[in-house]
Amino acid sequence: MRHLQSPRRQSFSLSLSCLVVAALVSFLFLPGAAQTPAESQSQTSPDDLKKFSGLFTQLGGLLQKMQARVESPAPRHQSRLLALLPESTLVYVALPNYGEASHQALAVFQQEVKDNAQLRAWWQHGEMASEGPKIEENLERFYQLSQYLGDEVVISAASNGTGKEDPKFLLLAEVRKPGLKDFLRQTLKDLADKSRPPARVVDAAELATAQNGPSDQPVILVLPDLVVLAESLDILRAFHARQEHPTQEFAATEFGQRLAQGYEGGATIVAGADFQRIFKLSSTTMLKDPTFQRTGFSDMKYLVWEHKGVAGQAASQMELSFTGPRRGVASWLAAPGPMGSLDFVSPKAVVALSLLLKNPAQIFDDVKDLATASNPNALASLSQGEEQMKLSLRDDLFSRLAGEITLEMDRLTPTDQKWKLLLKTNDSDGLLATLNKFFAASQMTPGNSEEDGVTYYTIPIPTSPKPQEIGYAIVDNYLIIGSSRAAVAEAVHLHGSGESLAKSGKFQAALPPGNQAEMSALLYEDPVAMAELSMRQASPEMAALFSQSTTETTPAVICGYGDESALREASRSGGVDAGAALVVAAIAIPNLLRSRIADNEASAVAMIRTVNTSQVIYSSTYSQRGFARDLASLGPDSSPAGHHVPSPEHASVIDATLGNATCTADHWCTKSGYQFRITTSCRTRPCQSYVVVATPVSSNTGTRNLCSTSDAVIRYRLGPPLTAPISAAECLKWSPLQ
Repeated sequence: MRHLQSPRRQSFSLSLSCLVVAALVSFLFLPGAAQTPAESQSQTSPDDLKKFSGLFTQLGGLLQKMQARVESPAPRHQSRLLALLPESTLVYVALPNYGEASHQALAVFQQEVKDNAQLRAWWQHGEMASEGPKIEENLERFYQLSQYLGDEVVISAASNGTGKEDPKFLLLAEVRKPGLKDFLRQTLKDLADKSRPPARVVDAAELATAQNGPSDQPVILVLPDLVVLAESLDILRAFHARQEHPTQEFAATEFGQRLAQGYEGGATIVAGADFQRIFKLSSTTMLKDPTFQRTGFSDMKYLVWEHKGVAGQAASQMELSFTGPRRGVASWLAAPGPMGSLDFVSPKAVVALSLLLKNPAQIFDDVKDLATASNPNALASLSQGEEQMKLSLRDDLFSRLAGEITLEMDRLTPTDQKWKLLLKTNDSDGLLATLNKFFAASQMTPGNSEEDGVTYYTIPIPTSPKPQEIGYAIVDNYLIIGSSRAAVAEAVHLHGSGESLAKSGKFQAALPPGNQAEMSALLYEDPVAMAELSMRQASPEMAALFSQSTTETTPAVICGYGDESALREASRSGGVDAGAALVVAAIAIPNLLRSRIADNEASAVAMIRTVNTSQVIYSSTYSQRGFARDLASLGPDSSPAGHHVPSPEHASVIDATLGNATCTADHWCTKSGYQFRITTSCRTRPCQSYVVVATPVSSNTGTRNLCSTSDAVIRYRLGPPLTAPISAAECLKWSPLQ
């Protein structure tokens, strides 16, 4: 097996590495996550975030060490578990036992924490001081469980054949040593959730006499050589009965045989779904729907996904097969061929999508048929538009396109977008004539200029805040449309100089192993740029850190192939670099920020309720004063010379966080991502009204402004944070909080 070492290391489980990365990044970059309790009352500033920028490089180094030192599970060439499943199995997912790999990964991480002072400081302070040990404990428990199990874990779903019930799920694995039943019982007891009953653990003898428990209580059957988890005792009994008289009925089916092929050559993951059986068990209305029939996807047979080694490198492969030759929409993707449009794409692209389609004119006809199948007048306005412009979209536009399309996005910010669209044409002059006719009918006059023998055209587009120009040109039978003339000129230069994405080393290295030079579809992504884009809406400061990261990352490339009766996908899935870490962070951080925002808003609501209650106490205690005119009056006397005795100036009915001496009517006071202030319009005593306002520190800490008056009703308004308090009259106009 030595020759498999390299790809196995390269294909080290993405989920395991990303688990560590997500745990680190999610907690470390959240506001207050790595702060002391006292510091956590204020939000992380941009200056604080700058201190974290080096973590991306450190995470990249950590994951590289994992790739080098962690041995991924060995590929499997067959499955004993597949033969144990019922003939009616619809869905099959076979995963390796990741226990040993997770244990090695945890050891690498713990050593890195020991050696890296900055990482250690983060891991041992703030929320991670309590959450970190839990993560390590759970990984260790997972490793202990894995020692009882065989090399494969299978999850499956099977029907009862009638289609009247939901599919029943099974999880099964081989048992490699005794003691699993006791281990499971103790572990489930330790992890018991009071909100629902824990899974029951039974052996064969107990299964025969066991009584049904709660409907949502799963059951685990532990046999000497097998462990099975199911939704109910009945499912387990039926499974156990089949094992006493094994028939290998599922392995003998065509679907079972197709899954078995996935193990050939060695695979770490094999998964599949039997669409034909799923269709038969689902609503017959869908299958009889003429629109669905016309798409050709009613002919789907099997979807099978495999992760295995190809040509000594790790790869992901997927195949969607059909019962016959592809037809309808399912046939639009053409057979693999050269993609010359990639020679115009920049190696700095954030994302690029390329497709080879069959006859575009025929696709246009298919779209019209689908659109008018249920509504004959669905495209009436389109026909009217063609008459007005004296154009036929089919004959004048789509029939002049060759079917190759590429979309490139370089910048995606709302105020600064850079993109290109490339269309291969089989009639350049005719296509230009069509464009001129369209612009003339739209009363638009393209500008034009020539450079190095290429004619560039520009069309002004009235946009806000400033107008834009769309550029286009035709070079070597490709229509290049760009967000500006400069973008089009750049594409022409890349094509002529050979400095395009297609010729770049990082692109070639990211192609699937064993990849043919020709393909039917391609998706290219820069993981760092995509992560930055995902972060921008949730945290501009964090997005800036993503853009400043200098860690070298591997682009993601997915290739598609259109065969006569199947659609195939292939991608290189070897290794997890810092790019994967950034993507995980970009997914995890926005979700956790939203969770933190919800917590902040709930805390602000609770604080306003406290202020309302405190105002009642204050006005009752100091009736000659009425309501307090600021938060400081409700708080304690914290001055060195103070006597710390409640008084009208310092009533001590709220804590010092919001009731200290600085929390006057002229200053905001901050707690848990919100700023608070009490103001009044009282000129005489006693004060009969007040307004307390809570506004987010920034859009990253809250989305709702809150207020309340002496009526004690909390109201809110969505929008940006307030820069000044509002009056009681204005507060009464806001929506009451439900």
